[in-house]
Formats: sequence, structure tokens, C-alpha cells
Amino acid sequence: MTLNRRSLHGSLAAALVLSALGGCAYGPKPAPADTVPPPPTVASAPAPVEQAAPAVVVTPENLLAQGVKEYQAAQYQQAELDLKSALQMGLAQPADVASANKHLAFIFCTSKREAQCLAAFKAARAADPKFALTKAEAGHPMWGPVYKRSLSKKK
Repeated sequence: MTLNRRSLHGSLAAALVLSALGGCAYGPKPAPADTVPPPPTVASAPAPVEQAAPAVVVTPENLLAQGVKEYQAAQYQQAELDLKSALQMGLAQPADVASANKHLAFIFCTSKREAQCLAAFKAARAADPKFALTKAEAGHPMWGPVYKRSLSKKK
């Protein structure tokens, strides 16, 4: 197959066009680094300010809730501290005072501090005359008998 001069030039021209178009299929080529304008400068931008976490207000009710959670998580020492603190700070609702004392009674009874357990049950009843353990709680082998004694009128 022989190519004449005209078809040779036409073939070369077509090859150049296809080569140039082939680069367009992948998007425009980035401009050389020396032609990119530098980013605008900012005089003196303030450093980002970290926002402090909002302060948590410690209330007797917060301590009661925390103490109950700790009790449920078997963190009895911390639960005892938080429940006592809630009582010392002054819980507003009689039911809350009773709940704090009930959980303290459970802790005292399970750690063989029977006198404190009895006193805590009596304090719960004194704070809220409607205070009573559930049937399941009252049947517990460690604090059930102490709770039943706390209900008697004898002191």
C-alpha cells in the first residue's frame, strides 16, 4: 500500500487532532504552578475559639439519679457517696428522699451493716409515709428481714 504525500499529511494531521482530543476526554489539564495566582492573604485572622463545655450544675436530684445509676451498675462505694451527698444537699421531694434511703439500705444490708440498713429504711418511711418495697424487693434474703423489722412500731 502506497501513500501519497497528501494522504500522509492528512494522516499526520488526523493523528495530531486525535491526540489533542484524547487529552480533552479526561478534562482540562491543570495550569502550570507558575501561572496559578497565590491565594489571597488575610491580615490577621483570629485563631479559632474552642467553646468550653457547658458547666454542669450539681443538684441533689442529679446526685440521686447518678447514685441510682451507680447502684444499678454495681458501683456501690460511689453510689453510697452520691446518695449520701444528695441527702445532705437536701432533696426536695419526699419520694426522692425515700429512694435515696432505700438504695442506701440495700447497700448497707449487702455489706453487713445491719444497723445502718435498718436506720435507712426507717428514714425512707419517715420521709414518705407511702414508702414501701415491692414484693420482690421485700422478699430479698439480705434486706427483706431488716425491712420487715423497720415496719414494726417498736424502736
